[in-house]
Amino acid sequence: MNHVLLTCTTYGTWLPGDSRGSVTSVRDYRPGDERDGRRVEHNRFGEAWEGSIPALRQSAQARMKQPAVLLDGPEARVVIERFIETSRVRGRTLLAMSVMQNHLHAIVGYDGFVEFDRMLNDYKSYAGRGLNALTGKRPAWWARGGSKRALTDERAVARAVNYVLNKQPSPLARWKDGIGFLDTI
Repeated sequence: MNHVLLTCTTYGTWLPGDSRGSVTSVRDYRPGDERDGRRVEHNRFGEAWEGSIPALRQSAQARMKQPAVLLDGPEARVVIERFIETSRVRGRTLLAMSVMQNHLHAIVGYDGFVEFDRMLNDYKSYAGRGLNALTGKRPAWWARGGSKRALTDERAVARAVNYVLNKQPSPLARWKDGIGFLDTI
């Protein structure tokens, strides 16, 4: 079985240019970039993230179509329930998951070839429908994209599980395969 660590943020909570850094499609030159007439996009795997770019953040914030989304405890539980259901329907295994106010981490086991972008969008879509049903609202729940990190061996999986379950600040809900919900607020 193969494994991937999925991470995504809620809408509007980590914008391009954020002071915490961001992975964006800003086309620029960095120190050491070859100046050959073409601009470089720094949004590829293995590239360093962008530092604080206040003007970019302000521009992104001005273009937001709704306020930023922060999840609460019942919403976090619904997100995990929908990830569990999606995994079952898709023939995958949800190993561990934590949901915080502004982001989530999930470790998913799968067989065969999987397009990680499609996988993450699938999970976010099902979770969004569950949140719509719970709240009666239909906002954009999730930021576009997210991180999809392949876990190449059992040691990487064990480290990722530890990170997801034990290293997150103020989780609203946590879940582990074989145990179930560890806690919810």
